[in-house]
Amino acid sequence: MTEETVSLPVLSQTRERVGDVTVPAAVVAGPVREHLLHEAVRSQLAARRAGTAATKTRGFVSGGGKKPWRQKGTGRARAGSIRSPLWAGGATIFGPQPRDYGYRIPASARKAALRSALALKARDGKLSVVDKLEIEAPKTKLFAQLMVGLHAENALVIIAERDERVERAARNLPLVKVLRAEGANVYDILRYDRLILTQAAVERLVGRLGS
Repeated sequence: MTEETVSLPVLSQTRERVGDVTVPAAVVAGPVREHLLHEAVRSQLAARRAGTAATKTRGFVSGGGKKPWRQKGTGRARAGSIRSPLWAGGATIFGPQPRDYGYRIPASARKAALRSALALKARDGKLSVVDKLEIEAPKTKLFAQLMVGLHAENALVIIAERDERVERAARNLPLVKVLRAEGANVYDILRYDRLILTQAAVERLVGRLGS
């Protein structure tokens, strides 16, 4: 059985069409499964939580070792410690403790969610493939001009491999982020308005998501 494919136009850095790239339809033209996008984003954001919130239980509050007054005969309610959770300055009952909020969804669901994110951008006409991304020097101004030329001032750029010039040049642009193909993820694809892929990055993503 032959796998269905689709052709995506390949643009130059000046938005001129220079060719086409053929990719499996399942990667960029499949169904947009919103529930998987939701789960993938939730999982990513949960993993980013610091989980450092903490309160002191009775074992961690200093003081309170001595009984504040004798058990009987004073007319006051009995008390065993000035650090009781009932007292001002006392411990906290059932307060938050450091924990890991992260959880993982199945690998097959992660792949399906990434395919859905790519399909969503392609469906909305916000996915572009360029033959290459090259700048003369790692200068923010040069990369900003390149993004304006691509009509992608707010964009996630995915490249195939390490490119110090491009990565350094994009670092100070608040509405642009550069990722390598292995770091492509649902949250960042949905967060930015446009998605720019180099042709080599498309091939890497197909290798990762095509099966």
